[in-house]
Amino acid sequence: MKALTWHGRRDVRVEEVPDPALKEPNDAIIKITTTAICGSDLHLYEVLGPFMGEGDILGHEPMGVVEEVGPEVTAVKPGDRVVIPFNIACGHCHMCRMSLFAQCETTQVRDQGMGAALFGYTRLYGEVPGGQAEYLRVPQAQFGPIKVPEGPPDERFVYLSDVLPTSWQAVSYAGIPDGGSVTVFGLGPIGQMTCRIARHFGYRVIGVDGVQERLAMARGHGVEVLDASVTGDIPGAVRDLTGGRGTDSVVDAVGMESHGSPVAKFAHTVTGLLPDAIAAPLMANAGVDRLAAFNQAIDTVRRGGTISVVGVYGGMADPLPMLRMFDKGITLRMGQAHVKRWIDDLMPLVTDDADPLGVMDLATHRLPLDQAPYGYEIFQKKRDGAIKILLNP
Repeated sequence: MKALTWHGRRDVRVEEVPDPALKEPNDAIIKITTTAICGSDLHLYEVLGPFMGEGDILGHEPMGVVEEVGPEVTAVKPGDRVVIPFNIACGHCHMCRMSLFAQCETTQVRDQGMGAALFGYTRLYGEVPGGQAEYLRVPQAQFGPIKVPEGPPDERFVYLSDVLPTSWQAVSYAGIPDGGSVTVFGLGPIGQMTCRIARHFGYRVIGVDGVQERLAMARGHGVEVLDASVTGDIPGAVRDLTGGRGTDSVVDAVGMESHGSPVAKFAHTVTGLLPDAIAAPLMANAGVDRLAAFNQAIDTVRRGGTISVVGVYGGMADPLPMLRMFDKGITLRMGQAHVKRWIDDLMPLVTDDADPLGVMDLATHRLPLDQAPYGYEIFQKKRDGAIKILLNP
């Protein structure tokens, strides 16, 4: 089959690789019909190379049709149309019974000290082959796959794999009071959908980004926007819009590669030039994240407010302004999305023909799998208005 494979920093290639096969009785094989490039994939493309292996198959936002199932898989059968959550969970361990599926004790990557395994996302998360491919082996298929109805286009459902539950959790974790307000830093795919979900709940939403196409898309969905490319003091601007107080909550949808962090950018660059045997422990034990967005979030949220971090961070010793956070009485929540926890809330919205969350107005590019390297390039460089890219094997 064809699959997108990793070969180095900014070097991904579509190659012929062996077809996946059932390995365990609770496996399934899925024929991919649509998969997507996630902002988190860009961390693999740019920063997290020390944790990648030559030829690793990327991608964690797939959907398709079940081809084959193991004998312990009864929830889905060949021919079913399914979306595959990006995290791999068993559904029955202690953490799964608490709906903390991203911490599944059955698939935790204990040798790396990490949570549940993820598709296509480094050896930190199990080095499981990903879904930017023609076929995908799905472990724990007795629980993971999400059945979706026939008929509507894939675009209606593919975001259930990651974007929608991640954004829903971001809003849930933000603890926005009734009639309250939230600032969303970063208007990539997650930030866009976070804004729309917050608007769906009736909250006041202020979106922050410096890319004009992203600002325009958010504005088109009723979001107040601040252009970070021309606004020098974003926290001050938010306070000006909120009676000097700041918003009740902030969502950081940017993560480790935010602009405005020159020292950490240098650390990223230097780390990327080191041999993996040196770079991996350095990244795992040092403060290498670019924290500009997170620091702005701390300044932006009102006293006693909540920050919900949904952007991916990778450093273990990042310096945080603890006095400022303590003095303001900030609540901080974060983590990988517990995908299946939120599906019952989301499914009525994605099956509604009125499309209340605008899922049909998120993808800016639809490419064949063969053009995935080009998709990564324009997404990483924010060229050609690229906000969300879907791939069709």
